[in-house]
Amino acid sequence: MRTSGESPARDSRPHDGRTRAVVLGGGMAGLLAAAVLVRHVDEVVVVDRDLMPAGPLPRKGLPQARHAHLLMSGGARAVESLLPGALDGWVSAGARMRALPTGLVALGPGGWFPRWPGAQYLLACTRDLLDLVVRARVLALPGVVLREGTEAVALLGDVRRVTGVRVRDAGTGTAETLEADLVVDASGRGSRAARRLTELGLPVVHEETVDSGLVYATRIFRAPPESERFPVVSVQADPRLGGPGQGAVLVPVEGGRWLVTTSGTRGGEPSGEAGEFEPFLRALRDPLIADLIARAEPLTEVALTRSTVNRRRFFERLPAPPEGFVAMGDALATFNPVYGQGLSVAAQSAVVLRDALARRGVRAPGLAPDLQRRLARTASGPWDLATGEDINYPGAIGAPPPAAAKLLRGYFQRLMRTAPGDPVVLKALMDVMTLSAPLTELLRPSVALCVARGPGRAGRGGPPITASELALCGLPPR
Repeated sequence: MRTSGESPARDSRPHDGRTRAVVLGGGMAGLLAAAVLVRHVDEVVVVDRDLMPAGPLPRKGLPQARHAHLLMSGGARAVESLLPGALDGWVSAGARMRALPTGLVALGPGGWFPRWPGAQYLLACTRDLLDLVVRARVLALPGVVLREGTEAVALLGDVRRVTGVRVRDAGTGTAETLEADLVVDASGRGSRAARRLTELGLPVVHEETVDSGLVYATRIFRAPPESERFPVVSVQADPRLGGPGQGAVLVPVEGGRWLVTTSGTRGGEPSGEAGEFEPFLRALRDPLIADLIARAEPLTEVALTRSTVNRRRFFERLPAPPEGFVAMGDALATFNPVYGQGLSVAAQSAVVLRDALARRGVRAPGLAPDLQRRLARTASGPWDLATGEDINYPGAIGAPPPAAAKLLRGYFQRLMRTAPGDPVVLKALMDVMTLSAPLTELLRPSVALCVARGPGRAGRGGPPITASELALCGLPPR
């Protein structure tokens, strides 16, 4: 069926015997999928509605990029294994590596975390820079083709197999069919994959959402001179307080700037008004971030985002998932961004894709259904962590967690209060939060014993920020 104003479709098929994969979405998940797929097919076509910027600049289809994005060490290692040299590329472009918890000044539910040496780290920079470095490396790979300014309008095939995608040029309206051995939907939060599968005759994909009503507000400031080694600063919400969850993070990013993101759940949302930005920070559990930016020059207005719902689509639960199609990244599961898991989950999902293709090949029978189950398992731990916390804030919308999840939440809350004073628990927490270890790491007997003993007195003092760090901002020692 032709859409009004649309040009007739033309076919685009690989040459005889050639293989092709189509990736929907040119964000982090889609680009990493393309980097994997091009080793197994002759051509990978990446389809994205946006026109990609030439530099580390925002694009229309990724409005959440304006807010803080932290690539954790588990995700960074995954990207490096797929694109060797990516980590050096980010750092040379201005990204900051911060050891954890050494390079972090963080107030958690149990108090301030100590800045002990550790094996994990995070990468601090803008989301635009993260994408730019990966995009440049992936598009330089022979066989990868970017179709920008192009939107997917339908899947081709039937209930047994997806055979390609119907796309349309967003400018001219010209339609085209792209046949493919495998279609990967990595088109993000707004993915229409579930609906397109029902258009082929498949059952409705089960979906779950948990919405805490979180709102993000972000502003960028000029960093003080000589602050290149300044830590990431975080003031987290405390679910035990019973009110809205409010917090903020200050991230040193490229270009001598500080990116400050505030957040608040339903009933405690930040404002988009510039005059209310610092007062919101000052009213948090500790006013440290407000103090740090009090004399800093604002470089932008306040950017506000309300699209923070946790959403999971259970493609793997279809009675007979089709061959030739998988969903990954935010098209499969989106997480409240406050937990900093989305980018790392996308990277680790690409590793799952790599390992599956190495074992079986892109045309192997049963590949897609098995791969979809493996991708779902990769998202399960981060999903449980995010939704287990979000559902408990006032006004949260979503199904109540099962009894087992409630027990786990009680354990996790005690663990968070214990971590500031116990190196065994803190190490396990850093390993899990950076996606360097599975959630079960927090249940190891040695960790559980420390959690059972409970929190000590550590973490009850002031923030572990040094006098020299405060002096950079013109502040006296605390």
